[in-house]
Amino acid sequence: MLLLAADTSGPQGSLALSQADSEGRIHLVEMVGLTGGAFSAELVPQIASLLGRHSFSKQQIQAFVVASGPGSFTGLRVGLAAIKGLAEVLKKPIAAVSLLEAVALDAHRDGNILSALDAGRGQVYVGEYRVQLNDAEQLREDLLDPDELLTCLRSTPPALFVTPDENVSRLVCDAGLPAQKVERPHSDRLAEIGWLKLQRGQTVAPEQLEANYIRRSDAELKK
Repeated sequence: MLLLAADTSGPQGSLALSQADSEGRIHLVEMVGLTGGAFSAELVPQIASLLGRHSFSKQQIQAFVVASGPGSFTGLRVGLAAIKGLAEVLKKPIAAVSLLEAVALDAHRDGNILSALDAGRGQVYVGEYRVQLNDAEQLREDLLDPDELLTCLRSTPPALFVTPDENVSRLVCDAGLPAQKVERPHSDRLAEIGWLKLQRGQTVAPEQLEANYIRRSDAELKK
């Protein structure tokens, strides 16, 4: 099975082409970076170039994986629109992966995991997951101020707090609370998580795929 994974949630993005073998293992074919601010111009040409370099056609793609958020409003819209369009034309399934879910899974621990990402504007995206055997059940996802995050950790401590962002890790450690640092997940890691979701039947149809912004847009707040 050939999978195409896309992440356009942050300042920089990436595409990953991966292939699952007959024994159910996933192997990265190639990952390419995408330039922040140019996703709309780069995404489709980069997909075509990536497939062409490995002598694949788009018709050979059997499933798609996409970062559903949280992150940049514009970036997420561009990435999700491209994947929705391709999946609809090719009639292939989509596995949507929250970046907070990926961070929680990258702790490689079972139990309740609180994952966090720097949301900018002095705020933090936070997700609480119950993780078991590489499956993450979402309990909640929120946008918190630093004081709210520390209050949450002190009042209902999770099994583990994990983040890829140095400033978030430092905030928690400076408050005398434990934090595990992991690498920020990219599209190659999303492909691995998406492959597990596909095997479990955890997919969405193109018309059901929506961005997981968590934060409301400035237009919504003004309204």
